[in-house]
Amino acid sequence: MKTLPQLFDFSQKINYRTEILAGLTVAMTMMPESLSFAILAGFPPLTGLYAAFIMGLITSVLGGRPGLISGGAGATVIVLIALMKSHGLEYVFAAVALAGVIQIAVGLFKLGKFVRLVPQPVMFGFVNGLAIVIFMAQLEQFKTVVNGQSVWLSGSAFWIMLGLVSLTIAIVVLLPKLTKAVPASLAAIVIVFLLAFGFGIDTKTVRDIAAVGGGFPPFHIPRVPFDLEMLKVILPYGLIMACVGLTEGLLTLNIVDEITATKGNSNRECIAQGTANILNGFFTGMGGCPMIAQTQVNLSAGARSRLSGIVASLIILSIVLFGAPLIEKVPMAALTGVMIMAAIGTFEWMSFRIINKMPKQDVFVGILVAVITVWLHNLALAVLIGVIVSALVFAWESAKRIRARKYTDAEGVKHYEIYGPLFFGSVTAFNEKFDVGNDPLKVVVDFKDSRVADMSGIEALNKLTERYRGAGKHLLLKHLSPDCRLLLKNAEDVIVVNILEDPKYNIATDKK
Repeated sequence: MKTLPQLFDFSQKINYRTEILAGLTVAMTMMPESLSFAILAGFPPLTGLYAAFIMGLITSVLGGRPGLISGGAGATVIVLIALMKSHGLEYVFAAVALAGVIQIAVGLFKLGKFVRLVPQPVMFGFVNGLAIVIFMAQLEQFKTVVNGQSVWLSGSAFWIMLGLVSLTIAIVVLLPKLTKAVPASLAAIVIVFLLAFGFGIDTKTVRDIAAVGGGFPPFHIPRVPFDLEMLKVILPYGLIMACVGLTEGLLTLNIVDEITATKGNSNRECIAQGTANILNGFFTGMGGCPMIAQTQVNLSAGARSRLSGIVASLIILSIVLFGAPLIEKVPMAALTGVMIMAAIGTFEWMSFRIINKMPKQDVFVGILVAVITVWLHNLALAVLIGVIVSALVFAWESAKRIRARKYTDAEGVKHYEIYGPLFFGSVTAFNEKFDVGNDPLKVVVDFKDSRVADMSGIEALNKLTERYRGAGKHLLLKHLSPDCRLLLKNAEDVIVVNILEDPKYNIATDKK
């Protein structure tokens, strides 16, 4: 039974001041983003703030990665836009809850570990593409709506916005060189706010996006028919949302692991994320997942525990309940500057330094994932395509590695020593190694430095055995590993191969 300090990861090493200030900074940057995505999807603005509060609080308390920040993320919201347009908000809440159920199932069945199958080039592409998406989203703050159309700011409005954004970036960059007593991002937001408020500078504020005042998230059972037809409607959206959330979440978890040199629990994170999304569905939140930009802001502010995420969530709720009039006056330029720096910090600049040292296929995969991420804003699809392409490249390269050393011993027996894996990709090259017509009556194939990896390899051995039998010759297999022999035994009803007994290596006896 875990004690309260163990559950929250509190210890004497936690800098509570740093964690609280980091949480305040995260809250300031999360609110406009959650509001923006809610409005983009056609949801009520408060659904974005409720999602930021619920996701942030639940995943901070229950999640598998201290320091990771979750909220109403655009990656998951984009999935739900079509459902909102076709069936309305109630179906969206039902789909969010269903996505949560799926995510909990992934965690319970310990499937989160499969994120290990994501290659490093895919990680580079994912992170770089996401950084570009975050940066491009900030450019929208340099636009305004005129006659229902979004147009670029011009004249003094543009230069004021640019100047305040530049000031914010300068503070974030320079302040840590003077002092680290206060998170640079929070200091920048406060300074730009005081400057704009004190001098009465006319610039875009949080209020221009949406009102942030409201009450506590209300309990609300989605008003949808609980039947099979409803399930058919929401299942595709819930499944895609769950996959997108888990993909972004688990990859972000890995990134935080690298930054902090610690190890998170991916399955626990899946369960926490699912729990938060179920609560979102029943408390009018739009759902969400871990947010890499806010996580970067959190870590840059020095946070390393769960406390900063809890503080950020409670601050967002407090602002919704009590602090809306003040927060609505914060200039968007300050928040935009902080998010631009988060995008710059998210980008893997190291990938440029090693690009000429990486295999060409890895460079291609990284660029492909980044392009898909930027072009489609579909992180799950980008990662899936990257993994598939990487797997095909790996299979192709492995297929070329199968080799055979040939010699004939004093007794006239022809030996083929195989090197490299025998699987679907290498079967053709494997068959080309053998000269059935000119080989002697007895042939031994030695797998000491090889292994049979799949059914295609087993079938290749079966056909090779038949070719030698048809030529009146005897083929024996030697030094098969235990797993290879198990594969052959399981397939013995459909194939016939001969395994040579070798007492030194405890190989199975010949099959008659």
